Amino acid sequence: MKIDGQLGDFESVGDNHFSASAETPLRKDAFKLSKDEKIDIIKDDVRHILETLGLDLTDDSLRGTPNRVAKMFVNELFGGLDPDNKPSASTFENKYKYGEMLVEKNITLYSTCEHHLLPIVGKAHVAYISSGNVVGLSKINRIVDYFAKRPQVQERLTMQIVEELQKVLDTKDVACVIDAKHLCVNSRGIKDIDSSTVTSEFGGKFKDKLTRQEFLDYIKLDTAF
Repeated sequence: MKIDGQLGDFESVGDNHFSASAETPLRKDAFKLSKDEKIDIIKDDVRHILETLGLDLTDDSLRGTPNRVAKMFVNELFGGLDPDNKPSASTFENKYKYGEMLVEKNITLYSTCEHHLLPIVGKAHVAYISSGNVVGLSKINRIVDYFAKRPQVQERLTMQIVEELQKVLDTKDVACVIDAKHLCVNSRGIKDIDSSTVTSEFGGKFKDKLTRQEFLDYIKLDTAF
């Protein structure tokens, strides 16, 4: 009875997107194993899952699946867990004294829901107001991609993007809005294929109603091409 109750609690927490911290919950020994060691262990675990489901892993189509999945987990889908993959984000002096808002919108985002390990697919819109430094535009995309490539909760992802850019740019004036579909909602459970989730984080000047509205108006504009 106690175990059943605990499982029910876990399901409830997952469905309600509860998260204890803006930090990704990592164990202290998260990087004790090498990438190759992690792949070997995960490969065996994936093989066990597939065999438990009754699949014949001697079939040509399935034989390489455990290894493919393990490599994908470590090197691709969850590569953002490894601090060695964190993008360098060099800043430059704002010599041309551009003092208005810079908006990078429609950044394609692929992540993974940490509750069911199903895809999150959507767009991130990021803005900042320079306090003296600027960052290369592609670095914004890379920061979004880095934090997306880990088991995630969309609220946490939005906060992590803003906090990282605040550190890089040495300003609180950063904002992010994410609009994404969660396959844990779209393909299972309620199976609502049309719904999406919108989250936002506004720092510094973006907490001002007019500045925030200016940003939101920009991301509603049609793109130039």
